[in-house]
Amino acid sequence: MTSFVAPPLPEWLLPLAESVTSVRPEDLSRFLPPSPGAGRASAVLILFGEGDAGPDVLLIQRAMSGGIHSGQPAFPGGAQDPDDSGPVATAIREAQEETGLDPAGVQPFAELPALWVPVSGYVVTPVLGWWAEPTSVRPGHPDEVSSVHRVPIAELTRPDNRFRIRHPSGYVGPAFGVRDMVVWGFTGGLLDRLLRLGGWEAPWDTERIIPLPDQR
Repeated sequence: MTSFVAPPLPEWLLPLAESVTSVRPEDLSRFLPPSPGAGRASAVLILFGEGDAGPDVLLIQRAMSGGIHSGQPAFPGGAQDPDDSGPVATAIREAQEETGLDPAGVQPFAELPALWVPVSGYVVTPVLGWWAEPTSVRPGHPDEVSSVHRVPIAELTRPDNRFRIRHPSGYVGPAFGVRDMVVWGFTGGLLDRLLRLGGWEAPWDTERIIPLPDQR
């Protein structure tokens, strides 16, 4: 885990910033890169802000493009370009392209261990950021992103918005029902763990399991 010179953070974000300094890859996912250099390097931006409804996190919903992650909610992000200096540069560039945010208002404060997404073969580095100066957001590429959402942490922690998803493959993992989206898979798993690390999680019914909705 890589930490940066910490920008001034709001008090509610400090427990998470402290917790991730010692986080291990296996604390975040059961899917770890199989070997050094395996997969395609990529990064996502997990951007925390503070809006009218309190603390929130930025999510996008991918367009129905027919790709592997078509129609899925996700953190902004994508593959590393040759000109990117590293995961932080990739995460912020992709977030700007996908949501139209102004990078000048984003202050990264931690780079989490790289994780493996077997279905796509990507090695993803999550970058945590504080949205010190929020700007308006909207789908940057409508053929890639159908909508952009600032989802309040309070909505993510509501017990009635939490459940587990059963994928046809047999996978069962944490999920959230917010803003007419079902957030699951890589994104749902990371949100689940970050809520716990930040001390925000409320008790919820982990035995409530539903089948993955048809996303076509």
